[in-house]
Amino acid sequence: MTLIEFDIWYRTRYHRTSSALTATAMIFADFLGVMLSFGVGFFIVNLYNLSAINFKSFVTYWPYLPLFIAVFWIAHLYPGVSQAPADELRHFCISSLMVHGGIIVSRYIEDQEFDPISIAFIVSFAFSTIILLFCRSCMRAILRRTKLGGIPAVIFGCGSTGRMVADRCQKSRIGYMPVLILDDDPARGDEYQGIPIIHDTGIGPELVKRYNIKMAIVAMPKMEAKALAHLLNYSVSAFRYNVLIPDFLGTTNIWMSIRDFDGILGLASSQKLKMFWNLGVKRFIDLSLVIAGGIIILPLLLFFALLVKLSSPGPVLYGHTRLGLNGRFFKAYKFRSMAVDAEEQLEIMLESDPKVREEWEATHKLKNDPRVTAIGRFLRRTSFDEFPQLINILKGEMSLVGPRPVVKDEVERYGEDFDRIFSVKPGLTGLWQVSGRSDTNYAERVAFDTYYLQSWSVWLDLWILYKTFGVVVRGKGAY
Repeated sequence: MTLIEFDIWYRTRYHRTSSALTATAMIFADFLGVMLSFGVGFFIVNLYNLSAINFKSFVTYWPYLPLFIAVFWIAHLYPGVSQAPADELRHFCISSLMVHGGIIVSRYIEDQEFDPISIAFIVSFAFSTIILLFCRSCMRAILRRTKLGGIPAVIFGCGSTGRMVADRCQKSRIGYMPVLILDDDPARGDEYQGIPIIHDTGIGPELVKRYNIKMAIVAMPKMEAKALAHLLNYSVSAFRYNVLIPDFLGTTNIWMSIRDFDGILGLASSQKLKMFWNLGVKRFIDLSLVIAGGIIILPLLLFFALLVKLSSPGPVLYGHTRLGLNGRFFKAYKFRSMAVDAEEQLEIMLESDPKVREEWEATHKLKNDPRVTAIGRFLRRTSFDEFPQLINILKGEMSLVGPRPVVKDEVERYGEDFDRIFSVKPGLTGLWQVSGRSDTNYAERVAFDTYYLQSWSVWLDLWILYKTFGVVVRGKGAY
């Protein structure tokens, strides 16, 4: 594609060249999220003590909204693109704590009493992070569907790395919208996934001058150092912002920090789940959430147990042998969702149907499994069948978040990555589960688990738990 052809293509599709619209949309979503948090806090306090406060009076506290937005801005939550989800959760939680705390303290100083309205703001803070994340998720979905959001970006390079970056930008929550790919190799073609390709990486200044595009993503990790330096100095430097995708994609640690070795750039990281205090924090969170949550959902679990017992003969729980921490075997508990002779039926199907064998060997799951009972199909679709694994968490065999526990036959599919990935406890949920669940292949699972291990934090665990709820509701990839 020539620059003239791109000019026609671009001007008929895009009219924005800044992050203003995206930032404005995120500010609106945060306005709504904060007011909903206020409403929840006032509603709950009013529910427990009808004479304490007027629920509808929460709307009178809208003047606090600019303070929230100002603190969110300082926390780099705008325009809300290219930020790791766990980092966004962390910033929301800390910022919301600061502002809610400031409101409560200022009210106490002014009135010299801790009144029900202050309690309402405490409740508001407790719900604020999840409400803010939900409102932003909805806004991102709206922007994606209406094609109004996204910051235009130029990608340098159409090799495997460049194509991967383009795919992720188009399909994920990153927030950058690839409008052009620059690659000097004519063999790359004229477009990729609907994105035009121009075979001239030196036109960066011209693009900025004509279209005021501000973001460049350099995805050419195999380029020689001298040629890359020339590209950065004479083409990429024209853009206000640029990102360089490095030549070590396997090292995916979002908490890396820069170190200076007397003029030599170094990227420092640490394996956080090898530190005993982090493991202690993770275990404390597991026990706290499982005990508190288990008490709340116990009636539901007993109801499901009754349904399983009435639906087909056999035990309520099924203990499947899995590999966990350091390759040790343990029994992972589930509500029984299959007939009692499921193993025998599986052997017959594998021997008689090549397509079934192929599917089983690929994922160790069957999408249309005839062995599954009627109630079992519902439990699997909603993932309620895995709730008994809360017992495994209490026993210390599993964690709420971690790699998926596997059977012995799956070990070879992880190859040399197995020992590293299972140096931590397997999880009831995990990063790959909220990113595709059973629809992901083993290579993607390894990539997700590697990212989780290298980027672990309390915030990442909390974000995965938040995403798990949405994935379970949609039933995506569960069977």
